[in-house]
Amino acid sequence: MHKISLTGQITIGVIIGALVGWLLPKWAENLTIVGDIFLRLLQMVIVWLILGAVIEALGSLKFAELGKLGLKTCLWFTITTILAAVEGVLLGIVFKPGTMLRLPNLVKTKVVLHSSVNLRAAILHLFPDNIFASLTKGNVIQVIVFAVLFGLVLSRANENNEYHLVLKLIKQFNQLIVKLVMLIIKLAPLGIACMFASTIAKNGGKVFLPLLYFLVLYAVAVIVFLLALFIFVGLVAHVSFWGLVKGLTRIIVVAFTTTSSAATLPIEMIDAQEKLGVSKSVTQLVLPLGMALNSNGLALYLSLVCITLMQLYGASLAPVLLLRIILLAVLSCLGTVVVPGGGIVALTIALPVLGFPNTCIALFAGIDWFVGMFRAVANVVGDTITAVGVAASTSQLNRDVY
Repeated sequence: MHKISLTGQITIGVIIGALVGWLLPKWAENLTIVGDIFLRLLQMVIVWLILGAVIEALGSLKFAELGKLGLKTCLWFTITTILAAVEGVLLGIVFKPGTMLRLPNLVKTKVVLHSSVNLRAAILHLFPDNIFASLTKGNVIQVIVFAVLFGLVLSRANENNEYHLVLKLIKQFNQLIVKLVMLIIKLAPLGIACMFASTIAKNGGKVFLPLLYFLVLYAVAVIVFLLALFIFVGLVAHVSFWGLVKGLTRIIVVAFTTTSSAATLPIEMIDAQEKLGVSKSVTQLVLPLGMALNSNGLALYLSLVCITLMQLYGASLAPVLLLRIILLAVLSCLGTVVVPGGGIVALTIALPVLGFPNTCIALFAGIDWFVGMFRAVANVVGDTITAVGVAASTSQLNRDVY
């Protein structure tokens, strides 16, 4: 008997939840507690997941690799991720997906978004003065800053394998945390079904059409982003646009159908070398690191979700708050770990930081599988395109394959 995948289970859960919420609204409203327990369990491990993943990703690299090649890779990652987040904000402002949502029961929850922030205080708040306090409070940005610095120091100190036991301990810790997350994620079909049932019970079926509008807008945003990347890299690397498209076709198909960066990585590694002409050394550095630290599709998704919710709650689109959304979307990508339900994990990281209630996570969890198809494509193509750009800038690109 064929086992149903997690994404399939979540989809079935959403359908059942929607039916329960529609047919038994009074009873469905009491199911909120099950969804809240699922989210609490997920939030319990989020900061540890991020802390360990970033330290391992950077600490596993030889410090020499973090030199010229590493600097160019990080620069590509940073620029493309920022541009993806900015695109999400701009499209959200122009097309206003949040105004399509009419959910008075959801908006009853009071949300305080601090739009008038002192710039000096905002910058200072990025840096932790006590990492344990940051972990306790779930301050994701401060945890990421600490993890990046610790990972860089570990990479430098471990040049002669003097701290290999520390790195091994961190890797083993991460393996256990990922196992714990995957155990919690097994509850996702039930937790999301209950959250969605409660959402439908309170707001009715009118939630579906606006979410479809959001999904279409996100899909278009991903296509526009990738076309811009193809054109830019084609010019910079002096390779043909259609050569890039042809070389990336199999990667795109696998990412779209599996909705998984991890499942696509082996295909990326092969096609980057054989069809896109990237050297083995660049491929082995950029693609695994990109899977852990670079998520253009996630940054675009998070920023678009945040703008949508701001419009839903009637919050002011103050410039400082928009910058905070972009920063949060970019930094959240540093904590991206390859586990099932990654989009839900990302929402659990970002939305509470901005002050949105957990019910908002349930709202978007219902379409996460469909969003995940486009998000995975943007993520893996962003990583592969970065590898092409880095290879071209370091004279490690074989253009004969084009």
